[in-house]
Amino acid sequence: MSSSRPRLGLIGFGAFGRLTAQHLSPWFDILAHDPAASDGEGLARLTPLEDAAACPVVVLAVPVGVLADTVAAIAPHVTPGALILDVGSVKVKPAKVMLEGLPEGVAIVGTHPLFGPQSGKDGIAGLRIAVCPVRGDKAAWRVAAFCRKALALKVFVVTPEDHDREAATVQGLTHLIAKVLMNMEPLPTRMTTTSFERVMQGVDMVRHDSAAVFRAIEHDNPYAAEVRRRFFDLAEQARAELDG
Repeated sequence: MSSSRPRLGLIGFGAFGRLTAQHLSPWFDILAHDPAASDGEGLARLTPLEDAAACPVVVLAVPVGVLADTVAAIAPHVTPGALILDVGSVKVKPAKVMLEGLPEGVAIVGTHPLFGPQSGKDGIAGLRIAVCPVRGDKAAWRVAAFCRKALALKVFVVTPEDHDREAATVQGLTHLIAKVLMNMEPLPTRMTTTSFERVMQGVDMVRHDSAAVFRAIEHDNPYAAEVRRRFFDLAEQARAELDG
């Protein structure tokens, strides 16, 4: 890897970590840390945690459930002036964890790529990403500009609260409906309609998401419970109308 490019520390080299490395490696020398990984796949150099955490830019590609432990582990090693980002599906909880756990001298930006390894497998240009200022508005706008210009993403700069309010419906209902439909399988595949096929395409996009992703979307988003309650109330109302 060329030493002329800036270094980026990537904590977590699972499916989304590898997708991150794939699209950031043209601009950064990536130092990745993941005890479960044995190969950087030509995208990153696997390093000890302290080396990845000491990079000028650090991306936390770990489940929301282990974010607090990850922040505590990297905090002694991050450098003053560094930029720390997360890529979790919820933003209010990670923002709080990073603000409380990281040193004052680092900038913090929450991001949520609104795609994953499945929906981004054919390229990410034109897909969406939310960017949430947490500590340092200028840093957030620099991240937004990079995502827009270098990665050709559609960028939405929002607060963590506004992100979670919308995601509670957009992601919460998608994953909830997908979970129910997967539990109903096998479903028809012969005499299908276009609308049914599109519903199943949506199911397939989240089919292989981990249980940790589902839990984060449904339990770590502070607005998800109310959306679920309204959805189930309306479903019960529809059932009562049909039974009546």
